[in-house]
Amino acid sequence: MQMETFLKFLHPESSKILKYHFNNQGELRHLDTNEHFEYNCFKGDHKRNHKRYQVLGHMITQYVYELLDKACSLQKIYFPIDAHANEPLSFFFMTEEALTNPSSLIILLQDRGVVRAGQWGQKAIIHHSLQHGTQIPFIERALQEYRGVIVLNPNDNFTTMKIEEESESVIKKEESPLKKNVPHSSFDIREDPEIPKRGSSTPMEHTMYVWDYFISKSAATNVAFIAHGYGGLVFVDLLLHRKLEIMSKVFAVAFIDSLHHVQHQARDDPEVQGWILKHARGWISSSLPLDKPVSSLLKLDCPRVSAGTENHELVPSFSLNSIFRFFARSLRTKTKVVFSPTPIQTRSTSRRTVSK
Repeated sequence: MQMETFLKFLHPESSKILKYHFNNQGELRHLDTNEHFEYNCFKGDHKRNHKRYQVLGHMITQYVYELLDKACSLQKIYFPIDAHANEPLSFFFMTEEALTNPSSLIILLQDRGVVRAGQWGQKAIIHHSLQHGTQIPFIERALQEYRGVIVLNPNDNFTTMKIEEESESVIKKEESPLKKNVPHSSFDIREDPEIPKRGSSTPMEHTMYVWDYFISKSAATNVAFIAHGYGGLVFVDLLLHRKLEIMSKVFAVAFIDSLHHVQHQARDDPEVQGWILKHARGWISSSLPLDKPVSSLLKLDCPRVSAGTENHELVPSFSLNSIFRFFARSLRTKTKVVFSPTPIQTRSTSRRTVSK
């Protein structure tokens, strides 16, 4: 999917206040100066700079949601499925055939924090590009090779922050040589009461709900997880609570700079320890070249390799190709085991069996 395809879905209105847009390389640049985003727009005023950064993050989140919908053709699925009127809802994204495609399904599970569905990290989006910070390249690759994709939204736990337009508010004029052209109106952020979303009050609850009501009921016999940061810990928690289902349905897990800790989370479960050792691999920030083995003090952890970068923000994008090669190898291995031919019974072997 070309970056130009991404850009055509960006509404002009979304860049009026901060005057930033994504160029043809997917880089965030100022509309007037073409400069990268500058956090310290208001010298010595941390509060206003932070509010401005929050507004930008909200705009990026809404933009990425739109990309998942229009550029990737993913469906937005709301839950809980038995929600009553006016109940706060969470949601995730999936391909149209995610639950009916009998072959393979790729699940994307991001880190904790402000990131929402479709994002690996907002810093990577802001300071590098959409290609480095969003999950779009992973979704594109998964659609090409496996068709089925589910993009989880584990940090959507409470009623969302409300953006209100106010005149002469926190962000007034951006300090630039062309500041006379910057609108006076701006966005402020006010928090609504934090009402937990049923089925999604924590990343663990969100992931388990989507597993129970959607992934576990899918026709896919080959499911793979890509878990980033805290998402790795969330996956291991899911594995411990849904062990038999996970072990029978999931063929591979890619941990990206993961915070999971097998020795702590599964210290009393050697079956889970063995499964992770066999079916998972971790990519971590390292000065070593891509895919070079990285030693670990964690005896029970899966094999770990370098992502080819020491920059935590760039680990997902640097490890993309390696992750999908790992999936291809894992799926071939599973297929060989499942379809291993039974030895043909011959007359001589029958005799030997009888004579024992």
